[in-house]
This record gives sequence, C-alpha cells and structure tokens, in this order.
Amino acid sequence: MKEKFSHKNNLKIIPIVVGPLKTNCYLLVSGKEGMVVDPGDDAEKIIQEIEKESVSIKYIFITHGHFDHNLAKDKLQRETKGQILTNLKDGQIVSLGENDFSILHTPGHTQDSFSLKGEGFLISGDVLFLRGHGRTDLPGGNQEKIEETLEKLRKNIAKEAVIYPGHGNCFTMQEWENSFS
Repeated sequence: MKEKFSHKNNLKIIPIVVGPLKTNCYLLVSGKEGMVVDPGDDAEKIIQEIEKESVSIKYIFITHGHFDHNLAKDKLQRETKGQILTNLKDGQIVSLGENDFSILHTPGHTQDSFSLKGEGFLISGDVLFLRGHGRTDLPGGNQEKIEETLEKLRKNIAKEAVIYPGHGNCFTMQEWENSFS
C-alpha cells in the first residue's frame, strides 16, 4: 500500500509499511500539523516521510500495545516532540488542523485497543481486517469483547467509510461486511 489518500478538510493519510510484520503506520497530515499512528518500527523511514511533508508532529497515536505497533514510538517522540496518546477514553476528541477525530475503545484483540474515527474513515489497528478481525488468542485477547466491538463498529461506522487496518490493504465497511457472505 503506497498511495496517499485524501479526505475532507485537506486531510492526507499516508501509509508507511514498517517492520518485519509489515505493520501499517499512518502519517495523517492537516496543514502543517501531523499525527503518526502505529509507529511499529523503522523510525528513520517514518521521519523521512514527515520531513518530506514538512509537518510538525502533534500526536503519536498507538492503537494497541503489541510491539509491532509501537516499537519506534520512543525514538519518534524524542525526534518530533509529538505527544504520545495513551490512557484514552471512548468518545474523546482529538484535533489536528481543521480535523477532529473520535477515539473509540475497541477491545477484543487486546484490552487496550483503540481506533481513530475521522470523517469518512476509521483507523482500526488490528481490530478489523478485510476478511475477519484481529486475533483473540494472544495475551489480552478476548473473543466475547471483540464480538461486542464488531457489533459497535457495524452500528457506528458508515458502510462507505474507508477502513485503514494495522496490516494489509484498505477496504470499506461494506466490503468488510460482504466478505462474510
């Protein structure tokens, strides 16, 4: 996944595939502000993209605690001075430039799983994948919780919303739902 995606209010979402598990790290750009989501590894690669976009990093958002989603967070924080977002609350609003994002607590893959909901998209970490959902057999995973989370997302995410997963290609919520039929 190499292309940049544009959304409303001049928001760009730039995927950067990092680390041995090919984790999707995302650079969100709104004006001169940026947010990095899931800096799983390869801090230098992420910093190069930040410099290419000429943005100041306001936040570093971690969708969950697995190493492949946060390995580069400390180095990135030291280099960019971006605030690492932890201890979030469901429904909390985070602003970047002209864009507001809702924080959704999406447990099941891990207890500390969070997704970032913007206008027309969701960055889901390892909660949603095109033909399924995140594993629940790892420490902190819970099948009952992920089923509750999936129902919450079905009700609260528009069918045409683009889903940016923690691994693999993007898809819409409708494509995700259709992948089960």
